[in-house]
Amino acid sequence: MKSLYAAAAILALAAFTPAIGPSFAQAPAAPATPPRPNALVEFPANGSAKLTVTTPAWTDGGDIPYENTQYRGNIFPGLAWSKGPAGTKSYAVIMQDTGGVMRGAPILHWTLYNIPDSVTKLDAAMTPTGNPPGSSYGPNARGTSQPFMGPRTPPGPKHPYHLQVFALDTTLKADPALDYDGLTGQMKGHILADGEVVGMGSVDPTAPPPPPRPATPAPAPAQ
Repeated sequence: MKSLYAAAAILALAAFTPAIGPSFAQAPAAPATPPRPNALVEFPANGSAKLTVTTPAWTDGGDIPYENTQYRGNIFPGLAWSKGPAGTKSYAVIMQDTGGVMRGAPILHWTLYNIPDSVTKLDAAMTPTGNPPGSSYGPNARGTSQPFMGPRTPPGPKHPYHLQVFALDTTLKADPALDYDGLTGQMKGHILADGEVVGMGSVDPTAPPPPPRPATPAPAPAQ
């Protein structure tokens, strides 16, 4: 009789175990947070108006010349766009590499804001101090108030670089310490039209390899 009770108990436990097992299993790892999209996607224009954006250095979707990258000269490629709709008071430009991620967002290469509404062209080879009067450099991956920083695409697949132009119905508060969130936060709700030209960046095959990273010092032996 005792053996019958023991067998029944074993069968009951076996039937019950699958029901309670999962509750004791290790919880699955939380999915990684996807990176933020580029500015044109994250901060769309209020309406359907679009700007036509071009550069003399490449056609939309074409390869970025190495002269316009950090590999060879970091020369500004030039940029032009169609005039914004009625009510436009200024333009802002944001350049991002969506093939790379830094701090949870596409790598930020260049920002320029408070471009006067009368300006729809930035000349090729524009110098760091040659931005239009009244405009200000915003942040890039190197910090705040930074001039143009061209691509330096690592080995591997090509990266898409988005030169995005925004027509705003306001001028922004100039601030040398303005970061990306501060810039786009001021733009949000004031974008009348937008557009972009995309260039594909790749590693320069003639570039010397980067210097090796310094070795991590070995920990001191325990005393």
